[in-house]
Amino acid sequence: MYCPFCRNPDSRVVDSRLADDGSSIRRRRQCTECGRRFSTVETASLSVAKRSGVAEPFSRSKVISGVRKACQGRPVTEDDLAMLAQEVEESIRASGAAEIDANDVGLAILAPLQRLDLVAYLRFASVYQAFESLDDFEKSIKELRREYPAGSAGAPARSVAE
Repeated sequence: MYCPFCRNPDSRVVDSRLADDGSSIRRRRQCTECGRRFSTVETASLSVAKRSGVAEPFSRSKVISGVRKACQGRPVTEDDLAMLAQEVEESIRASGAAEIDANDVGLAILAPLQRLDLVAYLRFASVYQAFESLDDFEKSIKELRREYPAGSAGAPARSVAE
């Protein structure tokens, strides 16, 4: 790490702290040459491999915008979407991979979205899993009804039964 003041390539870490959201580390450093202090922020990079072969940095905002379309007209708040995006990122980072396939990002979205809102889940799944007929919808709804019988304790607050 180069000192931003004197360009000396050597510095020592004085203090390290985890950022509020836990996704980065803030380090306070001191230059061994000029003695001045500066801060650095370290994050683990996570990239998404697209179908085209291009890799781009993971973006919570892209997760939110994709899910927002499925939640249109549903009682889902911006805070709900932010929490979902954070949960998706945490589950992806927990895999330990530096690069993840775009398809795996979609899979990581399905479970938290299903817990959030079943109608939004069906909308997202219909596009993501390329439903081609009403039979695909009926099959998915039957699975959801088996998993969340009407009035069951485990059903999301906003469900297919509405």
